[in-house]
Amino acid sequence: MALYEHVYLARQDISAQQVEAQSEQLKGIIESFGGKIEKIEYWGVKSLAYRINKNRKAHFTLLNINAPAAALTEMERQMGINEDIIRFMTVRVDELEAGPSAMMRKRDDDDRGERGERGERGERAERGERRGGRGDRGDRIPRRGRDEAALANGGGF
Repeated sequence: MALYEHVYLARQDISAQQVEAQSEQLKGIIESFGGKIEKIEYWGVKSLAYRINKNRKAHFTLLNINAPAAALTEMERQMGINEDIIRFMTVRVDELEAGPSAMMRKRDDDDRGERGERGERGERAERGERRGGRGDRGDRIPRRGRDEAALANGGGF
């Protein structure tokens, strides 16, 4: 049997319980073909990069699967029929990732916050004096003065 990572996106307007029920239904399909789902991770509702079927957000779920190819074919056929699933992608991998996926590790980092180790705000070196900004124009001649200076020098701008 082969190892697969499968991610599917479900419409935003269904509940998280319905997404879990969908995952259980997919698990049943895989197990009926003699396969096994090693891990199910619900990543939550996330914004999409672009609209898909008038949806701007979707429920994201990851399935780590150890199953024959026929099981995946049937599961993907069922997902294509289901109106609640707007996208899915299956990738064959050499080994399944143990522990939380990168998306779950990212969420843990966000919860802890990188600021917690350095204090509320990171320490920053003092800035030097600014030069060339709008407030540093003492050496320039005002507009009216430039016109008078140009006339005194022969007129050209």
